[in-house]
Amino acid sequence: MEQWIEHLIIDLPSIALFLIIAVTLYTLGKGADWLVDEAVALSTRWGLGKAVIGATIVSVGTTTPEAAVSVLSALQGKPGLALGNAVGSIICDTGLIIGLASLIAPLPLNRQLASRLSNVQVGAGILMVAACFPWSSPMKVFSDGGVLPRFVGVIFIILLGLYIWQSIRWAGTMSSDTESTEESEAEEGNAFGTLVKLIGSIAIIVVSAQILIPAVSIMAERIGVPKHIISATLVAFGTSLPELVTAITAVRRGHGELAVGNIIGADILNVLFVAGVSAAATQGGLQADGQFFQFLFPAMVFILIVFRCGIFVSGDQLKRPFGIVLVATWLLVTILSYVLSIEMH
Repeated sequence: MEQWIEHLIIDLPSIALFLIIAVTLYTLGKGADWLVDEAVALSTRWGLGKAVIGATIVSVGTTTPEAAVSVLSALQGKPGLALGNAVGSIICDTGLIIGLASLIAPLPLNRQLASRLSNVQVGAGILMVAACFPWSSPMKVFSDGGVLPRFVGVIFIILLGLYIWQSIRWAGTMSSDTESTEESEAEEGNAFGTLVKLIGSIAIIVVSAQILIPAVSIMAERIGVPKHIISATLVAFGTSLPELVTAITAVRRGHGELAVGNIIGADILNVLFVAGVSAAATQGGLQADGQFFQFLFPAMVFILIVFRCGIFVSGDQLKRPFGIVLVATWLLVTILSYVLSIEMH
């Protein structure tokens, strides 16, 4: 979709591009406001808690761009790009987005639920690495890499259904985190209507992000930013933009648990949904070359474990100092990735 939009707007004058950027930034913000309102209203009506709504329904919506990009890349014969998109999104979501969100305000945690979801999050990351590992020729892992087979992609999709079912079961055993004040503020209407509004607001965010990234990319190129810098930053950052605006809006409006649930859920879905569907849709599975095992997989597992440790040592809040640790970890991983890519070229 982004390539199609880029083709449509590439010849527009700069003033028109500025206008597109301004409008899409506005719709991103409004979409995020509506998304948070409807997610909170839905958690009140269903009694599931904001973290679970964030980890399931909201995450499925905000990871749709990664799934679309990855499946398309796999079908076009670029399976490494499909897997790289999923791994890169996990690193960005866990380090940058949760880190920034906790710097804005300490993030409230339902510690029991967050611990369970985070265990699944780390487990999913490790499972993806193990599934890609070339067990028949382990000595060639850093040179030849491995493959995420098609049948494993199908297993991941089955596990996705189990994850959503289990998340709802866990939430049912705990008291709802919604308050009576929130109940009185929730709009009148049935849960189906709220769900439709929630899906609509997710669509606004996703479409706005899909338009914004190519517009900013073209504008950056026009003012002289090198193309490799654009691809290493804007394009990689683009698919995580829905999670970013949702998390920051949720925290700003006092619903930090929704942000935590959304990011944990997005990481799990990047493995089970994005990588799973991409592998299942490709005859030969997804190729993970040596660079994945040299750097990307270790970086992903490291940042997931750092976040898991943060939940373990936190009480009922993920505090600002830990946000600094997460953002610093993301910065280190990003800089190292950029330096390694320059050395390889």
